[in-house]
Amino acid sequence: MNPSAENPARVVATQEAEAPQELTPLLTLFFATAVGVIVMNLFAAQPLTGSIGRSLHLAPELAGLVAMLPQLGYAAGLVLLVPLCDLLENRRLIVRTLACCAVFLAIAMFTDSRGVFLLAIFLAGAASSVIQMLVPMAASMASESHRGRAVGNVMSGLMFGILLSRPAASVIAGAIGWRAFYGFAALIDALLAVVLYLKLPDRLPVVATRYPALLRSLWTLLRTEPVLQRNAASAALVMGAFSAFWTAIGLRLAQPPFSFDMNGVALFALAGAAGAIVTPLAGRAGDHGMERKALIAGHLIMLVALVVMGVAGAGWGGFSVSTHPALAVALLVAGAAALDAGVVTDQTLGRRAINLMDPAARGRLNGLFVGVFFVGGALGAMFSGAAWSLAGWTGVCAVGFAFTGVAFVLRLIGAVRGTLRVARRPSPTR
Repeated sequence: MNPSAENPARVVATQEAEAPQELTPLLTLFFATAVGVIVMNLFAAQPLTGSIGRSLHLAPELAGLVAMLPQLGYAAGLVLLVPLCDLLENRRLIVRTLACCAVFLAIAMFTDSRGVFLLAIFLAGAASSVIQMLVPMAASMASESHRGRAVGNVMSGLMFGILLSRPAASVIAGAIGWRAFYGFAALIDALLAVVLYLKLPDRLPVVATRYPALLRSLWTLLRTEPVLQRNAASAALVMGAFSAFWTAIGLRLAQPPFSFDMNGVALFALAGAAGAIVTPLAGRAGDHGMERKALIAGHLIMLVALVVMGVAGAGWGGFSVSTHPALAVALLVAGAAALDAGVVTDQTLGRRAINLMDPAARGRLNGLFVGVFFVGGALGAMFSGAAWSLAGWTGVCAVGFAFTGVAFVLRLIGAVRGTLRVARRPSPTR
């Protein structure tokens, strides 16, 4: 049955002009690189907050805006810009949005005005939502049988970008100043816009609505689509665990017996990023009908990783961190990689499910999915800070364990229900 016919509240047609161009391995690599570079705009400011605040003479209570505004802008872009994928020709929309992002980053580089800088990074964050235009574009260029693999490959770039953004920004800013980072980001985004203009095919969705109605349909999709609800909730929970860990790990590594400086934390982040290599494997698991098993395995890996990091960072089980600091660091790196692997498995398979839904709503579905898991990430960071002040590293691991445990239980319940539904189906008659 036509999915739009099942839900008359939808305001989109069910056909679109799919891109005829095939998603080649080279294009897949380019998509992954592009989203990995663009996502750095959202997270790189976190280690630069102090130097930017001092340079622009921001009051201490306002310095946090440097890290917060790009992500607030991104959330606004998910709601206001990404739905345009279902209304406007995608190639022009992507190129123009990314070009605007480059302009805003260049303004942030040159301005000495606090207000102009904060507005520029907010708008750059909003324009960085072009990431969620590129992912459905890549999905539309892949055949349905390989869509999970395609989304997984592109998502690997996104996760590498998130994990590497902080150390990359620290290295660039430490060598030539924070303004150089924004200039470098502006130049890269401008070059990407040119290449995307040359390489992307035209993709014109067919809709039967206008922009205000398109925005109103976001709530309808969130309220009526169980596949979106289930996968977005799971992604939000595991992103909460991910955010809790990466928010506090720098604080733990700065303490004895580790006493890492900023470069040491950056190297740790590079090592922990190894977990992102499972992303294409997760997509292939979905393409081969092993989605539920892969999701449950990913969550179990995360739970084990959090226990390992509790042992290595807080001495759970009687382990002496001060006596074996090298072993503790090795366990923390292995735990970080395993945690990241579980997160990307959940998000890759969730995205695959989202991109197999109604193609005419693909832009909005991706925007909603990402918006919900960003809420989970924000909650994880908030609870992590509170847990760190109250119970140190043990509290942080407990927060991650709680988020992941709820996601695991929800997926397990879904798997049991799915098995029961299959068992109750009548046998086909001959």
